[in-house]
Amino acid sequence: MVARIFKPAKTAMQSGSARTKDWVLEFEPEVPREIDPLMGWTSSRDMKSQIRLTFDTKEEAIAYAQRNGLAYKVSEPQSRAAVRKSYADNFRFGRKGSWTH
Repeated sequence: MVARIFKPAKTAMQSGSARTKDWVLEFEPEVPREIDPLMGWTSSRDMKSQIRLTFDTKEEAIAYAQRNGLAYKVSEPQSRAAVRKSYADNFRFGRKGSWTH
């Protein structure tokens, strides 16, 4: 039972940074997921896959794992380059790309 401590990335539908500030502790699956032969749903008998704990800092998450005797691994977040582009750049004089229509 290994716990994974990470900072979640923003979703593809998200423009802001909501729900990306906290650190999350999740357990890695012990058994693979199975496909139900009758309905075709994906299921798992691993109850620990439903546990998701959030912490304000990485140190709090590590302290929780150590206090409860959990093996853990920490995944550091990767920094993301800021994209500075506006809609007006599509119509800028001297634009490098050519129009396709």
